[in-house]
Parts: sequence; C-alpha cells; structure tokens
Amino acid sequence: MMYWYEGPLAAFDTETTGVDVEGDRIVSAALVVQDMAGARPRVTRWLIDPGVPVPEAATAIHGLTDDFLHRNGRWPAPAVDELADAVAGQCAAGRPLVVMNAPFDLTILDRELRRHRASSLDRRLEGVPLCVLDPKVLDRHLDRYRKGRRTLADLCAHYEVELEGAHDAAVDALAALEVVRAVGRRFASRMERLSAAELHTLQAVWHAAQARSLQTWFARNGAEETVDTAWPLRPELPAAAA
Repeated sequence: MMYWYEGPLAAFDTETTGVDVEGDRIVSAALVVQDMAGARPRVTRWLIDPGVPVPEAATAIHGLTDDFLHRNGRWPAPAVDELADAVAGQCAAGRPLVVMNAPFDLTILDRELRRHRASSLDRRLEGVPLCVLDPKVLDRHLDRYRKGRRTLADLCAHYEVELEGAHDAAVDALAALEVVRAVGRRFASRMERLSAAELHTLQAVWHAAQARSLQTWFARNGAEETVDTAWPLRPELPAAAA
C-alpha cells in the first residue's frame, strides 16, 4: 500500500514584492510536480513584471530587480491566469498541493487574479476539491513542543532536506515538497491511516488553534499584531478595509 506521502504530490511557491497579501505582487512563481517519492520532479516557472517598483528589501531576499523583471518578466495578467490554471489543473488531477505557509501564497495568487483578471482562486477551483499540505502547519502540530523557528530553512535543516539557493520559487517549492514527505515518514504511525483530503480538513483546525495561541502570546506581550485563523486561503477583505 502506498501512503499519501509516498505518492504523487505537487508544490507551489511564489516570490513577491513584500509580505502584504492585499497589496503586494507576485514577481516569480513555480509549480513542481513529482509522481512519487524519489521520482524526477517536473518544474514550471513564471517570471512576472509586477508593474510596480520592487522594494530593495524584497530584492535583497530573492535577488529580482526592477530592471531584470522589466527586461525578462511577463505581463501580470496572462502570467497569473496561466499560473492559476496550472494550480487548478493539479487539483483536478487529484494531486495534493504542497504550499509552505499556504495562507500567504494561495491568498496572494487569489488577490492577483482579482486584480488582473476580475476572477478568484475559488472560481478557478469551482467543482474541484482543494487539497493542501502545509509543512508549517503539519510540523507545528506534530512536533508542537520543539523549540526554535519554523521557517522553510529551519524545517529543511530539521528534516535533513537539501535547500541550496533558497528564495528561488522552484527551489523552495521542491524543498517544501520533500519536507512534507519527510514529515509523513517521521510521523508515519500518526499519519499513515489518514488520507491527504482528511489532513486538509484537519490542518484548517490545527492552524486555527495555532493562530489563536499566537494571538494570545502577542496580547500577553503587548503586541498589537493580528493573526488570521483562516487556512489555506484568507477570505477577501470588505472593500472599505482593503
């Protein structure tokens, strides 16, 4: 019997102009598909000229400058359209979609669709079940008492997954996929009886609990940050709040 963590998976990642899903833009993205553990991955990349300046802080992370994107990037509307169709296609094919910190990447893709295509990710997925595996949520739930940060680099180090050239969308997507497989193997006794679809439902509950716990910690320490409990996609803000 092949368990979900040994079988077909796809992974999606973006690099962006910043960390605000409502206002920032995608500058690069990648979709990685692997038919089974150990198989050669198939990689599709998108490079996008966002149409707005790329802050120096963002360039310092992913290395993509305004000039490079102007010369080599695609127009946002057709690129985002193609990217959303590719993601929806993997869901339609029944492949679980690995997304590290899914509420960021899936939500910013949704907002780009709304901005450039007057569409939404929900509309692209209409009639197609979304099945997401988020290594951040899985690891935090299954190994909740481990101290330390849980960035992708931290998870790769902990699960002994190679991460060379981080903050390249394809590199990060493949690394997240391998981390999810490693999580599945390490916690097989707790995971093997669950399907990826069941895990999708459970992660929404786990993420909400994790978000409430973090919100309590912020309040206790006088921080005014708000933690969103929605997973894997944040709902659209009302027009007045956007």
